[in-house]
Amino acid sequence: MNPLIKTLALSLALISLTACVGTQTTKQGAVGIERQQLMMVSEQEMSQGAEKAYAAILKEAKQKKTLNTDKATVERIRIIGNRLIPQTVIFRKDAPRWDWEINLIKSEQLNAWCMPGGKIAFYTGIINKLNLTDDEIAAIMGHEMAHALREHGRERASQAQLTQVGLAALQIFTGVQGPMLDATAMALEVTLTLPNSRTHETEADRMGVELAARAGFNPYAAVNVWEKMSKMSKGSTPEILSTHPAHDTRIKDLKKYAKRVEPLYLIAKR
Repeated sequence: MNPLIKTLALSLALISLTACVGTQTTKQGAVGIERQQLMMVSEQEMSQGAEKAYAAILKEAKQKKTLNTDKATVERIRIIGNRLIPQTVIFRKDAPRWDWEINLIKSEQLNAWCMPGGKIAFYTGIINKLNLTDDEIAAIMGHEMAHALREHGRERASQAQLTQVGLAALQIFTGVQGPMLDATAMALEVTLTLPNSRTHETEADRMGVELAARAGFNPYAAVNVWEKMSKMSKGSTPEILSTHPAHDTRIKDLKKYAKRVEPLYLIAKR
């Protein structure tokens, strides 16, 4: 390809990247979340995709007879969720009106998650193995809800799209394909995605303790959760190679922000 055309193609690709405007998906709240986010994927696209994915997961769980088999626990987590959902207005005015769903899947996994638009799933393993209290369930649920409020999934999808555009531009410019581009993709993944993933977890931790506190759940329960998790995951991956903060780092940060939102908890408990 003509060098001039190559340069033009690369320039156009870079212009398209820099044209993306930073977005503040949530209000700062008492915990002060103020990082600007780069969004290339539409909110509607993510929500529609999440709705289909969630329906497919529930369908599979129902077929396997692992969906909402423990009625008492289902009611328990939904009651907790119904206290947390109104508090989401602190971060987003539209969030309380989302089509929230909370379901329980029978599984030994220590897991819980919330898809875009408020589609929540708890696994029985995390509740039973960690012997979670209501405050601790609220801590985990608040954390997962924060991921949805902050649209971390859309941000990760946008980062992936950004990487693809950048690699396409690089390929046009250099004319090189194969292993070199694979290595470049890996470098971009490590540089862009992993640090942001740790950032996402920290943001969700801080927002989660605020949601819990405003709903009248003890924010220090989040510390208890990660102390329990730490005991169950000896020999875990070092922080520098992980997408999540190390347990000690996480616990220290949670203590700091639990203290910050403690007055909100005391007000809610009156």
